[in-house]
Amino acid sequence: MVLLHGFTQSAGSWEPIAVRLAGRHEVVAIDAPGHGGSASVRAGLWEGAGMIADAGGPGCYVGYSMGGRFALHLAVSRPEVLTGLVLVSTSAGIEDPGERAERARSDELVARRVELDGLPAFLDWWLERPLFATLSRESAAVRSRLGGSPEGLASSLRLAGAGVQEPLWDRLGEISVPVLVVAGELDGAYLSLAHRLVEAIGTNASLSVIARAGHACHLERPDAWLEAVEPFLAAGESQVPG
Repeated sequence: MVLLHGFTQSAGSWEPIAVRLAGRHEVVAIDAPGHGGSASVRAGLWEGAGMIADAGGPGCYVGYSMGGRFALHLAVSRPEVLTGLVLVSTSAGIEDPGERAERARSDELVARRVELDGLPAFLDWWLERPLFATLSRESAAVRSRLGGSPEGLASSLRLAGAGVQEPLWDRLGEISVPVLVVAGELDGAYLSLAHRLVEAIGTNASLSVIARAGHACHLERPDAWLEAVEPFLAAGESQVPG
């Protein structure tokens, strides 16, 4: 399995879950461009997806939020590396050009903020956003986020943010591997997107909703998240030739 984190995070953000998954699976967690040990790497979603595929190799890719967007780009550009796909709190892009342009402007303001404020102050502000209202400070893995850099996060927003993401809704039917879409019950916007992802991908996709959890459902309720994801992973492994 290849684990792809969200914005401001790093591979270390997966540690509590990765340790438990490692008992049954070979687990690789990757620092996305602009984050963690890859803070100096500058890449957009297409180029970054290629880098991630080269680093992760064949396997089931698990992407959360930004990581899910990288995983979707990988799925349609490098399908040969995928044995399965888990999309957590993920969008296939903003279709309306005006809304996308507005998001790009918003992302630019956030990029400038992290450059001006520095990482610790920016993270305090970022984790107070309504999207993370149900995520406790203890569960947010703040220490793992502090290993990045303001410049890296700013570049990530400018090159791979939702405002510059090419909508992929009309390409989701190309994904032929089994897909599990996961969303938190309390994350209304992304729960709606999750339903739409399943419909667009087709019969090889299924949905799991994590009760009493928000956007970062895997961090908020890791036990419930693992209960939802592990049967999917086990089913996929049983279908891989020995």
